Amino acid sequence: MAKITPNLWFDGNAEEAASFYVSLLPDSRIDNVYRSPADNPSTPAGAVLLVDFTLAGQHFTAINGGPQFQFTEAVSFLIDCEDQAEVDRLWDALIAGGGSPSQCGWLKDRFGLSWQVIPREMGELMSSPDAEASRRAMEAMLQMSKIDMNELRRAFHGQLVR
Repeated sequence: MAKITPNLWFDGNAEEAASFYVSLLPDSRIDNVYRSPADNPSTPAGAVLLVDFTLAGQHFTAINGGPQFQFTEAVSFLIDCEDQAEVDRLWDALIAGGGSPSQCGWLKDRFGLSWQVIPREMGELMSSPDAEASRRAMEAMLQMSKIDMNELRRAFHGQLVR
């Protein structure tokens, strides 16, 4: 077990959320589901209390802690995407069913958790030795919700962005 494990607080839907997340990425699985042995402030005896899961090789715990705490953008998960197809697939899946897009590759999923769905190539454009080209790419990215690598490349190379 990892020394540090992110613990995500849910209001009764920890198992649903964990099952959804593990369906999205390889090397992901539900490791264990723990039911409450007794009534407690957030769950009755026998209800799902904790879910241990692995997401892309990273161990997480999800707890059904109740409605007291909500997710904010102060904590988000960045997905390093191989290409535009992976960006599109994950973006669409994460906003489906009540999620909402934000700006610059950020979104909230239907559980309220924030994600950054970022193509790996974007970092290469933003850190180019050609500062003017990186600036153009950055300015284009700031206008986007979901990242569009074709548009970022066009901006980087000084072509008009639609």
